[in-house]
Amino acid sequence: MEKALTDDQRIAEIAAHYKEILRLIGEDPDREGLIKTPLRAAKAIFDITSGYRENPVQIASQAIFEHAGSQIVIVKDIEFYSMCEHHILPFFGTIAIGYIPKGKMIGLSKLARIANSYAKRLQVQERLTSQICQLLSETLPNDGVIVRCEAGHLCMKMRGVEKQESTTVTFDYTGKFANEPELRKEFLDLI
Repeated sequence: MEKALTDDQRIAEIAAHYKEILRLIGEDPDREGLIKTPLRAAKAIFDITSGYRENPVQIASQAIFEHAGSQIVIVKDIEFYSMCEHHILPFFGTIAIGYIPKGKMIGLSKLARIANSYAKRLQVQERLTSQICQLLSETLPNDGVIVRCEAGHLCMKMRGVEKQESTTVTFDYTGKFANEPELRKEFLDLI
């Protein structure tokens, strides 16, 4: 059985790969300005992908409380930063999450933590939106969940098609949001 690596060991291995990448693109990884770059880059990518070391279900279940009221609860403008799994380039934007409580509510900060946990992985926006919606639908008693995500993708802005003003909007919804278009409209009007 292979012994699990510590975080420091993982970072050191990642740094060695970054050093080799620098060499392969034609740089001298031993020149003054780049000596510490592999380690800095390894620490950065380790932090950017910290969602792999978090459990979103556990995050959600830590803060579910009894609740008798509210037709709809919305947390909007949750900023996020993620990395496109196709090019390993950043995409970032905001997420709005709404749900209709069914006897329970979730601590508001947990919605942002759940979004972060999924965003801090190699990701695509469509899956990110769906994962947040699905998790809340399954872990929080509710009559419907809706998630809207809007983001700009550097893989479209700085390479390839190079469309600087482009943004992508994705939605996912369940329950009453799926069956009652006026509820989706109310959510969109409120955000």
